[in-house]
Order: sequence, then C-alpha cells, then structure tokens
Amino acid sequence: MGNSFCHVELNTTNLAKAKVFYAKLFDWKLKDMPMDSPGEEYTVIKVGKGVGGGMMKQMIPGAGSAWMPYVLVKDIDVATKKAKKLAPRS
Repeated sequence: MGNSFCHVELNTTNLAKAKVFYAKLFDWKLKDMPMDSPGEEYTVIKVGKGVGGGMMKQMIPGAGSAWMPYVLVKDIDVATKKAKKLAPRS
C-alpha cells in the first residue's frame, strides 16, 4: 500500500500532562528537544515498532488539543492537485 502515515503529531494545550499520560498509557519513550522560540520545546515520540511522532504546545490561539497525521507522498504538488480535484464542492 502506498502513501502510508509517516509521522503523527499532537498539538496539545497541556504538554506536561500529555507527556505523562501517553508515556504511561503506551510505554512510549519521549525525548525533549528545544525549538527555535525560547522556552518552547518539541517532544519526539519513540514507539518502538510503527510510526513515531512528536508532541508540542498548541500554537493556534483558542484551539484545543488535536492529533495531526502526516502521509508520505512522492510529489506534494501532484498530491495537492489531486486533493483539490477530489474535494467535494459545497
């Protein structure tokens, strides 16, 4: 099967609680890395087998916590054109 998920990322309103919860729930190994903005961090998720990912503080004001999956594509321009063509029109 082509175009598999290659990364998943949690944008969370409470990074500290999310790290404790998911590390205990799934036995994930987490590694904190600094980001470009002072005081901000990105937490890499190592899952063992399967797709890993990351966690970070939600950067969109007023938005809740949400998981965002990333899909591997050969050509982003081709995939974007296809998505626009297939998208339902309202």
